[in-house]
Amino acid sequence: MDFTQIGGVVIFFASTLLILSIYKQRRSHLPSPPGPFALPVIGHLHLLGPRIHHTFHDLSQRYGPLFQIRLGSVRCVVVSTPELAKEFLKTHELVFSARKHTTAIDIVTYDSSFAFSPYGPYWKYIKKLCTYELLGARNLSNFEPIRKFEVKDFLRVLSNKAKTGEIINVTEELVKLTSNVISHMMLGLRCSETEGEAEAARNVIRDVTQIFGEFDVSDIIWFCKNFDLQGIRRRSEDIQKRYDTLLEKIITDREKKRGGGGSGSGGDAKDFLDMLLDVMESKNSDVKFTREHLKALILDFFTAGTDTTAIAVEWSIAELLRNPKVLEKAQEEIDNVVGSGRLLQESDASKLPYIMAIIKETFRLHPPIPMISRKSVSDCAINGYMIHAQTLLFVNIWSIGRNPKYWESPMEFRPERFLEPGFGSIDVKGQNFELMPFGTGRRGCPGMLLAMQELVSILGALVQCFHLELPDGSQNVDMTERPGLTAPRAYDLVCRVVPRVDVALVSGD
Repeated sequence: MDFTQIGGVVIFFASTLLILSIYKQRRSHLPSPPGPFALPVIGHLHLLGPRIHHTFHDLSQRYGPLFQIRLGSVRCVVVSTPELAKEFLKTHELVFSARKHTTAIDIVTYDSSFAFSPYGPYWKYIKKLCTYELLGARNLSNFEPIRKFEVKDFLRVLSNKAKTGEIINVTEELVKLTSNVISHMMLGLRCSETEGEAEAARNVIRDVTQIFGEFDVSDIIWFCKNFDLQGIRRRSEDIQKRYDTLLEKIITDREKKRGGGGSGSGGDAKDFLDMLLDVMESKNSDVKFTREHLKALILDFFTAGTDTTAIAVEWSIAELLRNPKVLEKAQEEIDNVVGSGRLLQESDASKLPYIMAIIKETFRLHPPIPMISRKSVSDCAINGYMIHAQTLLFVNIWSIGRNPKYWESPMEFRPERFLEPGFGSIDVKGQNFELMPFGTGRRGCPGMLLAMQELVSILGALVQCFHLELPDGSQNVDMTERPGLTAPRAYDLVCRVVPRVDVALVSGD
């Protein structure tokens, strides 16, 4: 290589370094997103109400769809439009691939949760296991008889109470149903057969979702990290102890049945616990999968598969009680498609567009998890602003669903909107950023298929089999939300149930 060529190479590299330096300098001078004035030490903690997605929605009306706040010493950005959600969660997906850990999460989940694990080998392995094995279409098909059995049992309970004129706590019955479905599929056990343990399990799951949604001062103000000012560490340790006691007995009993020789299920299809124990005992697993990982993954499934499904069905029923014409239209569709001679099945979903529209409209107004949260792993520039590494991202899907720019008459419960041109193609799979109840991308919920199957069969069966009405005959349903990681109704839904069809007949009993 002669001097001319060497000089050319030197000039090329020098030019490249200069361009990179200028680019980096320009990026470093990008402004941060706008936001309210922060107080010393606490930042914007004083602005937060008990329902944080409501607070963020109100702040977005003042500071725009992308604003910045500081929770103690933690920098956060909040996003409230589909375009920005797509920019953060799709265009810059790998930058925002992490989830923030808290003291409560680390304690309760043995610091081994799949849902909160970093984007790396363990997360990729479990995501693959969930997508193609545990929650894949084939495995879910194998468990369809279990879901049918549980829905029929749920309908029988309601029918028996209806015959005696008993007022029914629909909230409790829905949680029992979804608990039975997930525990039957995962552990081969029905919660209702061991009522003491069932009540303990339901209380643990409810406590988990609530404590995960609380802001812990010890996590966000650096000099408080060694103090348990709100008692969250103490409560988390109590929850973890109660959960561990329940699950350890179940795992130990199963291991005795297996006898160290595989499933031990007598030729029946394996439940999730058997499959996970196979992974734990395998010497050929791609990652280390310990007993703590197994317990944490089961907790992930229980919290994701019990509360959220029950919450979505309950919000749907609450809206149907407030909108009797919508209920009548749903009953008419089911009567025409399914009739009164058999029970609605999961496979009927494709022929029930109005029921599907009701579910979508419920997700729009009442997403069970109102915000998607992520954490950035590096600096990035978005929409002309600098977003620093370790920044918490909140995508307020509750706010997006109420934005009049994207939804006509957004506060009106009108499922017909999803049957109109331009909206009929909107689904819940994470590709339409106006509606993301299951998240999107790599960290989207792997249980979406199961959740949708349950929602159609449970809500459809209720609409098919019963008239539901408030005890006082009014349409005044309290729609207040309870604070926490999820957004259930604040007060249990109590109804009077009147049979439309003979449950024993349509159930084939």
